[in-house]
Amino acid sequence: MNRILVAEDEPRIASFLESGLSSNGFVVTVVGDGESAYQYARTGAFDLMVLDLGLPVTDGLTVLRLLRAEKVDLPVVVLTARDSVAETVTGLESGADDYIRKPFGFDELLARVRLRIREPGRAPETTMLRAGDLTLDLRTRRVLLDGGATEVELTAREFALAEAFFRHVDQVLTREQLLSQVWGLDFDPGSNVVEVYVRYLRRKMGGSRIETLRGMGYRLHSLPRPAAGA
Repeated sequence: MNRILVAEDEPRIASFLESGLSSNGFVVTVVGDGESAYQYARTGAFDLMVLDLGLPVTDGLTVLRLLRAEKVDLPVVVLTARDSVAETVTGLESGADDYIRKPFGFDELLARVRLRIREPGRAPETTMLRAGDLTLDLRTRRVLLDGGATEVELTAREFALAEAFFRHVDQVLTREQLLSQVWGLDFDPGSNVVEVYVRYLRRKMGGSRIETLRGMGYRLHSLPRPAAGA
């Protein structure tokens, strides 16, 4: 059973992560400051750390640099509320294995954890999700169209929504499921944000691939659907 170290000082987010990861079979330890994160991460008792950059006492980037300077190779998924591309790049250059920007959906975090975790004897998590001739690259966060002939860039939120669909190809996902999975703690049940982002994905992936089922939800088809009247 894998052990996850969560370094997060905001109680609501820490509790959200602890509950979600525990329910998915991980043993979770939560710390609320950078000095504790650094000391726990050095013990060798964990398989991965989820690290908030904005920690008190010692910030997350400093923790990361100290660990990598000591050759601690614990996989680290960084959480950041910062929008700066430069800061994200700095985190990756400091030794982060992956990053997620707040707010985030839990399914996205879980996918990142499973992708990066090192479990002896277990096949690595796939980095490509497929729906017919569409491929979602989890490393580059791009959609590959026409069997890989065309690459399409996705925003962070478009990617999170696409990942939810690709992990449930040909299955109906309700609006509420998508809100919870993609928008996480910050979702508003009355918002039309799902409809808006489904339209964005249709423009990028092809309008026939995501079907709207009135009163039920949405479904990503593994194959394009025939045009109406065809």
